[in-house]
Amino acid sequence: MTGADAIVKCLEEEGVEYVFGYPGVAICPFYNSILDSPVRTILIRTEQNAAHAASGLARVSGKVGVCAVTSGPGATNVITGIATAFADSIPLVCITGQVNSELIGSDVFQEADITGAVESFVKYSYLVKNANEIPRIFKEAFHIANTGRRGPVLIDVPIDIQNAELKKFVYPDSVSMRTYKPTVKGNMVQIKKVAAELTKARRPLICAGGGVLLSGAEGLLREFCEKYEIPVVSTMMGIGVMPTRHPLYFGMVGNNGKPCANRAMNESDLLIMVGARVADRAVNQPDLITNNKVLIHIDVDPAEIGKNVGPTIPLVGDARHIFEDLLRQEMDCEQGDWVSVLNDYKTTMAPRRNPNPAYVDPARFITMLSDKMQEDGVYVADVGQNQIWSCGYHIVRKGRFLTSGGMGTMGYSIPAAMGARLADKDRQVIAVCGDGSFQMSMMELATMRQHDIRVKIVVLKNNYLGMVREFQHYTYQDHYSVVDLSGSPDLEKLSGAYDLKFLRLENMDQADEVIDEFLEKDESVLLECIIDPMDLVK
Repeated sequence: MTGADAIVKCLEEEGVEYVFGYPGVAICPFYNSILDSPVRTILIRTEQNAAHAASGLARVSGKVGVCAVTSGPGATNVITGIATAFADSIPLVCITGQVNSELIGSDVFQEADITGAVESFVKYSYLVKNANEIPRIFKEAFHIANTGRRGPVLIDVPIDIQNAELKKFVYPDSVSMRTYKPTVKGNMVQIKKVAAELTKARRPLICAGGGVLLSGAEGLLREFCEKYEIPVVSTMMGIGVMPTRHPLYFGMVGNNGKPCANRAMNESDLLIMVGARVADRAVNQPDLITNNKVLIHIDVDPAEIGKNVGPTIPLVGDARHIFEDLLRQEMDCEQGDWVSVLNDYKTTMAPRRNPNPAYVDPARFITMLSDKMQEDGVYVADVGQNQIWSCGYHIVRKGRFLTSGGMGTMGYSIPAAMGARLADKDRQVIAVCGDGSFQMSMMELATMRQHDIRVKIVVLKNNYLGMVREFQHYTYQDHYSVVDLSGSPDLEKLSGAYDLKFLRLENMDQADEVIDEFLEKDESVLLECIIDPMDLVK
């Protein structure tokens, strides 16, 4: 067995079904060996999207996503996808080819120090120096990626190591790493303190982040908040922890969040932040969540607790285990009056839009699309104005909402949607992007076609980099710089080139019919929606 054979065998042992990637000479031994494996390879058209596709698969399946690219530019191209996964705590194993071991450091063709380059945004990285260590390294990599605070792990494998013979292949049954033992169970003394404070609180609030979804704790969180009538808000990455129309859910917080959700944060007397980093996009004034309130911060990563704001009660542990323990506590916590106040805020503080009737209203369109989607469908939002409209107006029922929150990476939605669809071929998957972000990943229409990955794509077209244009509108009084997307392709002709069904919606008059046609069949469709270039997110 060669090192390349051993890598493939490790992936089989981990139950990997798909590897997203792009071959080159330095990774060719691996791609040669995988031909004899049931693991399917998906040829992505640019390496960054290999990591995005693996991310989409990981977020829907709960398994580790895998990508494999070559050395040099292949490895450096995948960096943005790795950083995107790291920012959102998505478990990936990223395999990179490398030049011959004895040539490392001599600046030969397509050599790049990829382990050094990704050091600040991977959980861990390996440079394989001995083929016999491959089983141990891969077992550790999958364990690290999908435990504790999840995230990407990189494995750099020189081509001579891929070609070397192993003495014996034995895949470990378990992992025991002296330096890596993440805390999963919460401290019971701290949990009892939380229960005691909840009993005293009159305006408690839960702010749920993406860590709740990553731990599979959303069902337990709902049970807990329903049992004690505790209202819930979420960060962008936490969208979907509660159905959007749940009577105890009050929307996304932050600069682009719901006014009623932000007011709930400010007026609460006890705030539970769970699985959230307390970063600037959700909480741009940390003092507001500590003044005159008890702050409880629950996170599996102890480094996040106290990093941006000091909690009254820190609680390290996995959200699923924490809520299991909290549900066993005896508490007296009825909050009907507080919920009534928040319901009044939801009604009186709802945003008022005045859309131009000559164009598609993106807010109304997204809500209509959501209501017509399959209730367990996966909605993948890109980055820009489309993301903020999606966060504010997409209706989650039993489905998932995916986006790039921490890094805000344009071009994320289409490859992530492809990974999501491969993770569950029975679920409807829709990618929503702007005409700017679409052009960052439109080459993946070829991947969709080649591998029959059925994803529906909505392009909200306004011929601008809309979010930057809006910032320049407010900050520079309409002095626009480098945001005009003139020269963009004709999407109808582009769809024809990829043998993709095309629809166009120019205003809301035909929205019902066009959305019905868009969703009617299990096939890939590109829907172009013409929106007002001067529309603002609200």
